[in-house]
Amino acid sequence: MSNLISLQRRRSREIALQIIYELDLRKDLDATEALALYPFEDENERVVHYASHIVHGVEDHLMEIDHILRQHIVGWRLERIVAVDRAALRMALFECFIDQQIPVAVAISEAVAITKIFGTEESGKFVNGVLGRIVRTTDGSGSNGEDEDLTPPTESQPNC
Repeated sequence: MSNLISLQRRRSREIALQIIYELDLRKDLDATEALALYPFEDENERVVHYASHIVHGVEDHLMEIDHILRQHIVGWRLERIVAVDRAALRMALFECFIDQQIPVAVAISEAVAITKIFGTEESGKFVNGVLGRIVRTTDGSGSNGEDEDLTPPTESQPNC
């Protein structure tokens, strides 16, 4: 993938994360309405298209994605996880397990990088741990991920 495409995809994911976050907090919106509210004026057409693809994909597969998350976040309710982390996890799971158009490692790396920008100080580590656990348990490696710290960060220090 060329550097330009990588940068465009990163920008798409940043936008998608913000919109997925908004949808999570504003139950009165759907993906189409939330996308219409986003200020896309200066964005490249490819950026807008891929962001829209992710947002609609997460919305369309939310129950399936959240089921996967609930299976792997033991001892915590999904609703208690920092909203930015929840949005990043949903986005990454859509990209690598539902859409399957990019490698799992790329989806994880991008989700971690973006949560380091928009989330709490511990968000990157938490998102990486959860996604790593999901990958290990779905690829048959047998690891149960007990060595990972999967304690969700608190809302006390959001960076967004």
